[in-house]
Amino acid sequence: MAKEAPKPSQPPIPTSPRPIPLSRPWIGEEEKSAVLEVLDSGMLAQGPRVAKFEESFAKMNGSRHAIATSSGTTALHLALLAHDVGPGDEVITSPFTFIASVNSILFTGATPVFADIDDETFNIDPARLEAAITPRTKVIMPVHLYGMAADMDEMQDIATRHNVDIVEDACQAVGATYGGRHVGTFGTGVFSLYATKNVMTGEGGMITTDDDELADRMRLLRNHGMRKRYQYEMLGYNFRLNDVLAAIGHAQLERMREATDRRRKNAQFLTDQIESVTTPRVKEGRDHVWHQYTVRLPDGADRDAALASLEEAGVGAGVFYPLGAHRFPHIREVVGDVDLPVTDRVAASVISLPVHPLLSREDLERIVAAVNAL
Repeated sequence: MAKEAPKPSQPPIPTSPRPIPLSRPWIGEEEKSAVLEVLDSGMLAQGPRVAKFEESFAKMNGSRHAIATSSGTTALHLALLAHDVGPGDEVITSPFTFIASVNSILFTGATPVFADIDDETFNIDPARLEAAITPRTKVIMPVHLYGMAADMDEMQDIATRHNVDIVEDACQAVGATYGGRHVGTFGTGVFSLYATKNVMTGEGGMITTDDDELADRMRLLRNHGMRKRYQYEMLGYNFRLNDVLAAIGHAQLERMREATDRRRKNAQFLTDQIESVTTPRVKEGRDHVWHQYTVRLPDGADRDAALASLEEAGVGAGVFYPLGAHRFPHIREVVGDVDLPVTDRVAASVISLPVHPLLSREDLERIVAAVNAL
């Protein structure tokens, strides 16, 4: 009796729908072609693609200058150095932010000072900002968190009255506007181009300014203090962006309008359909770009259980950020114990959901169903 021929192997039958990632970069043929073009050119370090990217970014943002750097963190550091921030100075910022906002202040030798946040927008509450100013305040550094502009009219009024500079941490807010004006134009603007950002290079940063002298100084600082080859005018850093990453960023910038429109439509769908948690509020006069779509659980809710439930449903979720910056040991050593009750309450209750531009209608419906089942 002949042996039965072995059956061809079959792919496993999925037991659940594919997981929906919290974030997913939109990478197309444009990025791939741009990278190959740079590789073929043999010019890989900071060169013509960086210059082209800077020019396009400045035009998009409505700024005279855009200075590309190796990361959002180095961009923040350079911006503060260019404003002569150093030991003995204070910089007021938000405690509810990625740690780079505060670390960049520490890098200069200055002292971070925190103003608590508004519990609906998650940005600095202007009512708490002015009380934080002292004779040592050099810079106010608002954070446009998750892609929504902070209250820049109030920030500018306070800065003008006290003769202090503004450095905008717009690392999560490329393309966001306040009163029709792009963030990063109210002071010196700083943007991140990290892989998950709305416009990304994989890793990188950008600084915007209308001040010619500041721009010149930042270009020197990012390149070892060098204007002409081997002629050093000041102590500088190696904070350059390379042409490979700039080529990716330029391609991303070309589709930014479409990607942002998709994010906004996805965010609107989630806001219209989610009922079980508090959805984000967009203040009047703001164009939110939805780097993150962040909801709040009721105070005292079990967030770990909620995250586990979303994971079981195949919905990616994250917590940005589980602690305020004032809670970390290396920062407490500098600022001491500070009471920031709104930040503590918000940090304990937030969950970010997928809102990226590659979500399908089915994905959105699954996210809504999983969240409403919490």
